[in-house]
Amino acid sequence: MSASPRNTPALDPADLDRRTRLHAGCVPPDLVEYLLDHGHADTVRELALDGEWFCARALARTLAADGQREEARDLLAPYVATGWWTAVAEAAGLLGAWGRVEEALDLVRPHAEAGERSALREFALLLARAGRAGEAYELLRPHVTDPLLAGALVEVTAGLGRDDEVADLLAARLEPGLACGRCGSPRCGARYVEPHDAVALTAAVRERQGRADEAVALLRAHGPGAGTVNGRDPLAGLLARLGRTAELRAYAAQDPGGNAERLLAELLEERGDVAGAVGVYLASAAGSSYAAIRLAELLARHGRGDEAIDVLAALPAARGGHEDWVLDALCALYVARGRAEEGLARFAGIVDPPGCEEWDLLRMRAALLAACGRVDQAVAELRAHPEGGSTYAAEVVAGLLAGAGRPEEAVAALDPGAPDLRKPLAELLMGLGRVGEAVAVLRQPLPTAQHAPTAYSDAPPW
Repeated sequence: MSASPRNTPALDPADLDRRTRLHAGCVPPDLVEYLLDHGHADTVRELALDGEWFCARALARTLAADGQREEARDLLAPYVATGWWTAVAEAAGLLGAWGRVEEALDLVRPHAEAGERSALREFALLLARAGRAGEAYELLRPHVTDPLLAGALVEVTAGLGRDDEVADLLAARLEPGLACGRCGSPRCGARYVEPHDAVALTAAVRERQGRADEAVALLRAHGPGAGTVNGRDPLAGLLARLGRTAELRAYAAQDPGGNAERLLAELLEERGDVAGAVGVYLASAAGSSYAAIRLAELLARHGRGDEAIDVLAALPAARGGHEDWVLDALCALYVARGRAEEGLARFAGIVDPPGCEEWDLLRMRAALLAACGRVDQAVAELRAHPEGGSTYAAEVVAGLLAGAGRPEEAVAALDPGAPDLRKPLAELLMGLGRVGEAVAVLRQPLPTAQHAPTAYSDAPPW
């Protein structure tokens, strides 16, 4: 595969950034991958040359993987030329992976000097890759209060022989009475430590020094969950890596249904001890919807879906048994196990169609009806609901029709003029082989700023 020599039209970095952040007005990454996986590489190439960033990125990565490095770089060049940091970072990443670190540094340097935090981080990592970790350390040292750059500081100094300096630098941020970076008061204490993960980063340095006991003691001293980011507790993770299962079990017992409990169960499952993992959750599943869901997921992964249903069905309303996310998971299990009729019986008394005030409950009941072959009834009930004319209702209806093997009707259920429905409509059109129509739907101009969709995110925290 090679890129066409056709020139890319003039690109506006602000427009590129807006469309990319919103995943709107463009072909999003997952649908680009769909096109590539289904033999539409030529379409992706044309779109890449017509200002579609996600197409250009995916195609450049494909070209690079095929050994066509210069073609990949040339494809990205018009985007890089705009000065848009996202494109610069992508091109620099490819150059760095090819061992052309100096070229990557030249690309990133202007953005780092301009104060772009992500660029400063990338520049430091590139320096370390080029064997200039000392320079990277000096560059990042003044930014120890920035979580993004503090993490990079720890990363670039691995093997540099300056771990004690780095640990002391971070530990200084934990001293009692340290003034809060937000309000200037020393009374705020650890709640406002900057960087917020200073405890976890300090412990990580001690761990790589082989001083695991100190790392454990540090994390314990700052209390349960210290340094937890995106649901990952550093103390629990450290105990798991060290194989100190007894300590991890005791730690998990302090917070039933919490992060340490989850990590302990995951560790046991990875070791093949499924019974042990089940036992971890059983102790708290009756009183915690979080633990109950995790237990049900674990059982389902190991072919014990009927037991998973029993776990969730037995969860009382007072303990979250009627929460939307629990009922959603329960419905999915009923459908997966071919027990949709039982699921409908379970919902009797919870949902009273078609005038049910709770849209989400009616949506779940509709999925069960469809699994029982009663799609038309499900669609009718959804459309009769007060929210039945909304875009989210239309998407649910289309999903039921498509799942029943009626994709043309599903397409007809979606308004191409509604921004929120463009992607589901495009997915259906692509599945029908109507790629040109799908692309046209996706590339419709963005709505005005006051009605623009919120920024897209596929990673936590959302």
